[in-house]
Amino acid sequence: MSSETTSIIPLGIAVLTVSDTRTRDNDTSGNYLESALLKTGHTLTDRDIVLDDIYLLRARVSAWIIDPAVHCIITTGGTGFSGRDSTPEALQPLFDVNIDGFGELFRQISYADIGTSTVQSRAIGGIANHTLVFCVPGSTGACKTAWEGVLQEQLDSRHKPCNFTSHTLAAKK
Repeated sequence: MSSETTSIIPLGIAVLTVSDTRTRDNDTSGNYLESALLKTGHTLTDRDIVLDDIYLLRARVSAWIIDPAVHCIITTGGTGFSGRDSTPEALQPLFDVNIDGFGELFRQISYADIGTSTVQSRAIGGIANHTLVFCVPGSTGACKTAWEGVLQEQLDSRHKPCNFTSHTLAAKK
């Protein structure tokens, strides 16, 4: 077996925490995602925290979408129903394609942990300028569910029968 099939092809992944209160010192969700993606063999291209504001979110994510080193963006936070939660409204208009199955599968997996409260998650995914964008709730548990339940396999170039690697790598070069 060649090394191409036994080693992951690393993606450049940016992590964005959406919060009015988090800092790098207490951002357990961003810390988890950073650790998990590095442990898997991917590269952290950037990490940031922005206020839950539609225009700040769009500006930060748009800069990453045009960066050829960023293949995937994972946001955490701002997906609920409170007055400040605006991640889906901010980012979905940037998508060229919605990945409807991501939110559906996230909620299905999440149901085992939090029951019907999962309906309050507006986790979404999409592709913008050949960049994968996944928006997950802000809790560390939700980030773990998203990573271990969906993203880890779908961002792994070795996962069969299909994964998202080909949707971003060739086009972002």
